[in-house]
Amino acid sequence: MKSMKGYVSKIRVLKMSKTPLVRFSLNEVNCLIAAHSLNFLADVDEGMQIVVAGEYNDRKQFVVKKYSVIGKTKIMIEFENINVR
Repeated sequence: MKSMKGYVSKIRVLKMSKTPLVRFSLNEVNCLIAAHSLNFLADVDEGMQIVVAGEYNDRKQFVVKKYSVIGKTKIMIEFENINVR
C-alpha cells in the first residue's frame, strides 16, 4: 500500500448510492474513495491537508483505502463555529 500527503481540491461526487463514489485531487493526483466516502465528505473540505493510503488502478487513479485529516476536520470546525454564536 502506498501513501501520499497533500492538499485536497476538486471534490466531486461521481455516483450516489449506498456508498457514494467520490473523486478529488491531492496535489494534482486524481483520487477516488468509495470506502468511508460519507465520512470523507463530512471530514474533508477543499484546501485541507490529509494523508491517504491506497493503490493506483489501471487508469492511474489513486484508490484511497484509508485517510486521515491533519489538523481539525470539517465537522470539528463547524461545531466550534456553532458554539461561538
